[in-house]
Parts: sequence; structure tokens; C-alpha cells
Amino acid sequence: MLKDLLKTKQTILIPGVYDALSALIGKQAGFKALYMSGFGVAGSLLAKPDIGLVTASEMIERAGQIVSAVGDTPVIADGDNGYGGEHNVARLVSAYEQAGLQAIQLEDQVSPKRCGHMENKQVVELDEAVAKISMAIKTRMSDHFLVVARTDSRATHDLKEALRRGEAFLKAGADILFIEAPQSIEEMVTIKNEFPDAVLIANMVEGGKTPEPGMNELADLGFQIVLRPVTALLSVSRTLQECYSALAETGKPQETAKHLTFDEYNGLIGLSEYI
Repeated sequence: MLKDLLKTKQTILIPGVYDALSALIGKQAGFKALYMSGFGVAGSLLAKPDIGLVTASEMIERAGQIVSAVGDTPVIADGDNGYGGEHNVARLVSAYEQAGLQAIQLEDQVSPKRCGHMENKQVVELDEAVAKISMAIKTRMSDHFLVVARTDSRATHDLKEALRRGEAFLKAGADILFIEAPQSIEEMVTIKNEFPDAVLIANMVEGGKTPEPGMNELADLGFQIVLRPVTALLSVSRTLQECYSALAETGKPQETAKHLTFDEYNGLIGLSEYI
């Protein structure tokens, strides 16, 4: 259980996954937990940016596919801003929990939302954001299903407002606090000093607004969960570009390209168990 992992107080690196195959490979790589990235689902499902185009039903369906692929490996799932008001949040929490997820991430952006490291974001009033977190806590069937409260107000206001919202979310019952996109190590230190007993998330996005210290430094800074939400998606997208470009130009794959053999791929997805 994710809750048990967090009780160890160890810093956990959690990669972003976006479909059943990426999740299975992440599990096979040995990760103790996985993160269903809304950015990744938007890209892999729709080939669209993370600007609120994916629906709740599409996220729920993808969540079920991922959980089915990885079994008992804990999965945290992006729930964006709940896809509506408090009652929409309640429906999403119930659906995620029934799908076998172990945590939902809810943010305080308006609809349509944007990726946390994009410009020109907007957030709802604090009372509305707190009401959604409170509804998520009230709706869940078990306290083993965790609620991650995220604020994007560092970008829209300042760090002081992000800290104010973080405190309100924790008072509302959030299990994990996610202050998105601090812009310096000093700001990350301030966040930890403000919330010394909270489980904190550090979101490491390539080319994003937050510095990217190593795992040891992040542990020293006091962040127990380190997300790498888009690393795999960015890497796979480059591989697809190179693969298809080579096929289009020469009619065959690059000789130097790294790839699985046909048999290796069938082994990865467990063909022998079916036949």
C-alpha cells in the first residue's frame, strides 16, 4: 500500500506512466509506485497538450487499464481540478478508488486547466479549492485511498499564497501536499520549514520552472515523494520520431537504433502466460 510506503519516511522516486504498457515496464523496472500523468494521458491518448481536453471518463478508463496491468503496485492518478464542482470530485474519487488506484491528485486551477509548468494559469478561490479537498476526504471509502492536494498559486500569486493554501488543504484533511513549481532551492526549503510534518511532493519536469537537484538532495530537503511525470513520455516521443523518420527515408529501421527483439517484447508482455 502507498500509505505503508510513506510510513517508512524514505524518499520515493515515482515515474510518470500514461498507458498500460508504460506502467507495466515501470513496474518491471522496480519502481515501488507509479504516477498516472494527465500530461502523459493527454499526449498518448489524444496527441494533444495538457490543457484540460481529456475527460474524466477517459481518465477513469485509462486508470483501470493501468491498474490491471500492474496489479498491486500502488498508482497515484492525476485528477486535474476534479472536472467540475464538488459533486464531480465525489464521482471521480469513487471511480478512481473502485478502479484500484491508491491516491488521487486534485489541484486548484480553473477549468480548463493547464500543465503546472505552463504560463498563464489561473486558480479558483481558496474556499472552492478547500471544498473540493474536503469532498474528496468525505467521499473516499477507505483512508488507505490518499488525497494529494496541489496548488498552482505559486505561479498565479506568489509563494506566500501557495503556503496559505497548503495550510488550508492540510487542515481540510489532505494526506499529501503538492506545491507546484517552486522556482528555487530556497523556496523548496521554505516549503519544508513551513510544513515539517507533511508528506511533500517535488515535481521534476525537464525544462520546467523548478530546479532539478539529485535524489539525495531532495531527500535532504525533506521531500518524500519525487515525481518524474513526463520523463518517459519525452523519451518515447523522441524514439518514435527517429524510428518513423528512418522508416520513411530508407524503408527500414536504423541499424544503430535500440529496440527489443520480437521475442523480447512478447516476453515483456507475458505471452507465455496466455498460450
